[in-house]
Amino acid sequence: MPSTIPCLWFDGNAEDAANYYVSVFPNSRIGTIQRYPEDNPFPSGFAAGTALTVEFELDGQPYVGLNGGPEFTFSEAISFQIMCEDQEEIDHYWDAFVGDGGEEQPCGWVKDKYGLSWQVVPTDLSRWGSDPVKSPEVMQAVAGMKKLDLAALRRAAGEA
Repeated sequence: MPSTIPCLWFDGNAEDAANYYVSVFPNSRIGTIQRYPEDNPFPSGFAAGTALTVEFELDGQPYVGLNGGPEFTFSEAISFQIMCEDQEEIDHYWDAFVGDGGEEQPCGWVKDKYGLSWQVVPTDLSRWGSDPVKSPEVMQAVAGMKKLDLAALRRAAGEA
């Protein structure tokens, strides 16, 4: 299967966003940055030297940030799941996004300061959700939370 790389559209702050995400996720790095030229042929109107694209990796997953202009913005129709092994990881990502200008959303979702939506969820959630016995209790518990509480979800799943 060919690889797929999410390309995220920003309005002038792709380089800032990439640097921010790299600071939040372990084992991450900035790659190639392509800048708008002096004779910018694109309709964005960004000054020469502004990042056009920023390649970056978040824990090995490649992304591209594109400064395309104000025409498009993020919506909850697209989100990225962060599969967390424990409450410490859930707290890390949640606190990083919310604590730096993000917004808490229901059911483990958080919107970062750039408007991008993330689902901060435990790795066991899909297993619990596919179990016909555990799923109703777990989903009921998730529905009542913003940041997910792993201990409460384990109790709901009958695994505490």
